[in-house]
Amino acid sequence: MTSTLLLVGTRKGLWIGRSEEARTDWTWTGPHFDMEEVYSAMIDTRGATPRLLVGSSSSWLGPQVWRSDDLGESWQETPNGAVRFPEATDATLARIWQLTPGARPEIVYAGTEPGAVFRSTDHGATFTLEQALWDHPHREQWQAGFGGQAFHTVLPHPSDPDSVTVALSTGGVYRTTDGGASWEPRNHGIRAEFLPEGQQYPEFGQCVHKVARHSARPERLYLQNHGGVYRSDDEGGTWESIADGLPADFGFPMVVHPHEPDTIYVFPIQGGDKRYPPDAEARVWRSQDAGNTWEPLGEGLPDGFFVAVMRDAMCADDHASPGLYFGARNGSVWGSADAGETWSLVVSDLPDVMVVRAASL
Repeated sequence: MTSTLLLVGTRKGLWIGRSEEARTDWTWTGPHFDMEEVYSAMIDTRGATPRLLVGSSSSWLGPQVWRSDDLGESWQETPNGAVRFPEATDATLARIWQLTPGARPEIVYAGTEPGAVFRSTDHGATFTLEQALWDHPHREQWQAGFGGQAFHTVLPHPSDPDSVTVALSTGGVYRTTDGGASWEPRNHGIRAEFLPEGQQYPEFGQCVHKVARHSARPERLYLQNHGGVYRSDDEGGTWESIADGLPADFGFPMVVHPHEPDTIYVFPIQGGDKRYPPDAEARVWRSQDAGNTWEPLGEGLPDGFFVAVMRDAMCADDHASPGLYFGARNGSVWGSADAGETWSLVVSDLPDVMVVRAASL
């Protein structure tokens, strides 16, 4: 029987949930990495044995990538911290914001703070800095968003290993098509509302919150911005707004249905003044036509919800009837086993949730 694995990373450790395919009853272990910040996690099902990767950060020992080949029963440190800036950069790693599988089974990417991308060619055991992105002339002008400067999105092209799209706050979207030898900004049409009128469509400098795509239609990208929701049909060459119909255009997550490339999910919140959903109603909003129209999904979700859902704290599993999950800054995690139609509380009273990842095994 197919089972379901759910990783929940928080500001004070990682919790691991297990359920059957019905996803009605869950068992939990944790905290793993107690009192460490967990901003990134990855369930790698590309090999014969699933591998878990977790990016944690200790106040005493600093950031580290941990790996487990027994679904979290035991953990191994990666050698020498695995993700480290070369001495010549004079930079110090603060957090690992993203862990993402590459187009080839041995490739894993890490996105970090300060803003950089690293690549592993040995399943996440060691990582090397994408030097050309670090040396990009724009980098010195990238700023830190409210949560820090971070590459939070890494999207390898599903069939072209030389093509990768990345995004950071605050800097925008960049893409390589030559295996990392060069990178170009891909922000045309994304509005930077915090800049003065007449300067709000710069070449780079946008505060992108998350970008997503479906492997069946890799040229189409969806983007949640700091004020704005967008779609690109030319892999980020140009962007158009798809925010009409949403109660707010501010938010953090962007999730694509695992089997339907035109179905997407967001969790709108109010802007910088009120970081919680409009009318304090927890609602996931869905579009089934690539952002042309939207509908709220809230059956089973609470009102009086005065917290946000962060960029990597919402995800989907890959069951035939996909599950959706989101974790909030009040330590609650909600799940749906029917693609968002109905919801139930999966676990509560955890620390501040930063990342949620799910997979069928």
